[in-house]
Amino acid sequence: MTNTPLLTPYSLGPLTLPNRLVMAPMTRYRGQPDGRPQPVVAEYYAQRAGAGLIVTEGLWPSVAGQSGWRIPGLATAAHATAWRAVTDAVHAAGGRIFAQLMHGGRAGHPEGRIDGGQPAGPSAVTAPVRIALRDGTRQPAVAPREMTEDDLDRTVAEYVTAARLAVGAAGFDGVELHGANSYLPHQFLADNTNLRTDRYGGSPANRRRFPLRLVRAVADAVGGARTALRLSPGNPQFGMAEADPGPVYRPLVEALNELGLGYLHLTDNDRYPALADLGPRWTGTLVANVGENGPPTTREQGAELVASGRADLVSYGRAFLANPDLPARFAAGAALTEVDPTHLYGWGPEGYVDYPTLEESERAAVTGG
Repeated sequence: MTNTPLLTPYSLGPLTLPNRLVMAPMTRYRGQPDGRPQPVVAEYYAQRAGAGLIVTEGLWPSVAGQSGWRIPGLATAAHATAWRAVTDAVHAAGGRIFAQLMHGGRAGHPEGRIDGGQPAGPSAVTAPVRIALRDGTRQPAVAPREMTEDDLDRTVAEYVTAARLAVGAAGFDGVELHGANSYLPHQFLADNTNLRTDRYGGSPANRRRFPLRLVRAVADAVGGARTALRLSPGNPQFGMAEADPGPVYRPLVEALNELGLGYLHLTDNDRYPALADLGPRWTGTLVANVGENGPPTTREQGAELVASGRADLVSYGRAFLANPDLPARFAAGAALTEVDPTHLYGWGPEGYVDYPTLEESERAAVTGG
């Protein structure tokens, strides 16, 4: 057994986390055509209930936010009922789970959406990405239309509805709003995706307006302690450009401090030292992610983040995919299983719920089974 600060308990609002490991949100395309999660999703998350906290894959809060076929949603009572089976399974296994709400904004395609509609974002700037379509292919995203103020009003209301469904009928412990990795709030913050000339574009203060409005609305609806936000300042993923993130994000973080959020999930990268610049400005719980666009985060990296006080919790992505019992493996100092990339995205159980735990691997080694 090895000692590491990653395995110490932490109090997150009303939740007591047994360790500092967060399972990061990761899209896996295991939704049904109507947006409900497949039944196997409950097994997948329950297998990983040993995490201090699980954050689900991104769930669209409305069909207008669906960024690809088979990405699940949380917009209707039927969706909430299906997700209740997932949260019940996680809670029965002793876990804690937040739903990540993820709006694709400009990223989408009519053939990758239930409503067949054109995507919309802050401005009519096409995303340089390929979208999963209903026929199983991936095609370039189509040109989006620019969102009107009525669209923004409706979008905020849809997020609020989804958040209420999440912590109500669906049984989640809270919601994380995806404001990172090129999704809708990030599109308002970034240089090249927000070309608006109204009160939601132009100056850094105007570019912050929609993300702040959104977070405030959700926190007002379900409580600050049940609301969290993920940010990835300076992340170039999926065609995003932010030449100087500091003047945009520093006041954003300072304003967020007033909302009593459950946590801020902050992604670091080589282009902008978000943890060093924004971390000291944040007064609440900080979840750090340092593996974005690089090698998977190691146990030693995570332990240093906690021991140095730079983060309270550390999110792990790929390590949790192939190691459902990741905290136990860290405790034992065991080697980690690597992800099978051929089944990372798919519609079935292969490469999803068939990774063995350390105990199962050791038993198989002894029995030859």
